[in-house]
Amino acid sequence: MKPLASDEKIALVMVYTPNMLVRGEVIVKESLRVSIWLRTQGVPRYVHILKPQIILFGGESPKTLEYSEIFVPTVKVLAFHLAPPACEPLDYEEDEANRMMQPVDLVVGTFLMKAKLRISTQTDVATNLDISSTAWMSIYEAAVSNPYLPQFSVQAPMLLVNPGGVSIGLA
Repeated sequence: MKPLASDEKIALVMVYTPNMLVRGEVIVKESLRVSIWLRTQGVPRYVHILKPQIILFGGESPKTLEYSEIFVPTVKVLAFHLAPPACEPLDYEEDEANRMMQPVDLVVGTFLMKAKLRISTQTDVATNLDISSTAWMSIYEAAVSNPYLPQFSVQAPMLLVNPGGVSIGLA
């Protein structure tokens, strides 16, 4: 790893793809809010993760892998968040009028997320998804689990999901 520039920082993140979970460090600009990094204009084609811990799904049982670095194609990323306990301010104003938190269940690869989607009080989830053209959608208060890893449990105050790669369920 090259030395950090004076305007860079390291952040511990979790990256979900269709068949793996990667937990590791990314190097970003000091001024960047990591929670919304994938929404910014300078997003690289690959998420370069240092010291990754990888859980790979697809066989009978999940396998773990470790490398010094891994490059995950950004187009394959389904969800992304800071690794707990790290957190940043949320990306909305709590007193914003005409907004509500809609409980949703997300299927993200092999992961299940019980969370909340912030939408207008004048619409519903289906309409919100139809009219939204964003590549990354913010999800809040997520409880992440995995049926193949009963001991796995992560709480994320905010995460980004690729709406074209996840399924959204309503109770």
